Amino acid sequence: MRVLLVNASPHNQGNTNIALSEVARQLEKNGIETEIVQVGVKPVRSCIACAQCKTKKLGRCVFDDDICNRVTEKMANCDAFIIGSPVYYGQPIGAALSLMQRMFFSAGYLFVNKPAAAVAVCRRGGATAAFQTMNIAFQMMNMPVVTSQYWNIAYGREPGQAALDTEGMQTMRTLANNMTFLLQKIHASGIPQYPEREEWQPMSFIR
Repeated sequence: MRVLLVNASPHNQGNTNIALSEVARQLEKNGIETEIVQVGVKPVRSCIACAQCKTKKLGRCVFDDDICNRVTEKMANCDAFIIGSPVYYGQPIGAALSLMQRMFFSAGYLFVNKPAAAVAVCRRGGATAAFQTMNIAFQMMNMPVVTSQYWNIAYGREPGQAALDTEGMQTMRTLANNMTFLLQKIHASGIPQYPEREEWQPMSFIR
């Protein structure tokens, strides 16, 4: 079993990476393989709703000039997904939202049913709003949201300070343990077992 973790922070070795690394270490202790992908400072396009990924049946975003399709490709060999973001003005960083929206729209089949979690890191306030914003997308994708002992939040402003948030680090480890438990249940028979679902019945309110 393998978990993909995405650090959407522009600072590869900042506090968001500290939080995700704590999750990854605990997963590895539990026998789960991990990979942390750094989004870094390069631009990430927003979805423009061109729907070329659907009409051309690409299975990926039509725009191939940023990290989006690279992350999507990795999910083909991963069983769960975690994204971490710093909090900017009470919201996740724009790169996190742009990445999630494009991946889920263009290649949602690689994410459906796979356990997911969000991690928010902030100086002081706004973390719960950012955390909730990221979780909304998982629910639309039928991805089981993995919980912890608290919201998946760590605090720190200067580089390295998140490691001093003892409760935050414990929350990251508990998240990893809960994800391990869920993955073990899903893969207990050797073949992933997911619930049967009704065919989607979309409805618009304007006729």
